[in-house]
Amino acid sequence: MTRQLTTIIERENDGYVAFCPELNIASQGATVSEARANLKEALELFFETASGAEIQERLHNEVYVTLVEVEVAWTARRAGL
Repeated sequence: MTRQLTTIIERENDGYVAFCPELNIASQGATVSEARANLKEALELFFETASGAEIQERLHNEVYVTLVEVEVAWTARRAGL
């Protein structure tokens, strides 16, 4: 059985961090592709070794990824943010 899970990948220093919010599991890699593959491996290992109770406890079935528009202070705009 397969399941689709959300993956958020963010640059961090010289590499990338991949995060799955449904299970609060993260991994990293030197490239986006490597971070994604490492997260996939971590998730598969979690599902192989975790008890059904732990999976149910950690699994969040409703995760929403969206954008929010906010006002940015003048000093932040000046800094290029």
